[in-house]
Amino acid sequence: MKRAMVISLLIIMTLLVISGCNTIRGAGEDLERGGEAIQRSTR
Repeated sequence: MKRAMVISLLIIMTLLVISGCNTIRGAGEDLERGGEAIQRSTR
């Protein structure tokens, strides 16, 4: 029972880390697009 609990926690933690990376990457892409829009407007 204890082993199943540890495995479950590891799986949950792995999924959270993976989803967190995707969220951060998406935020970075949004900021990059915003910066590009500002650069285009100043030309």
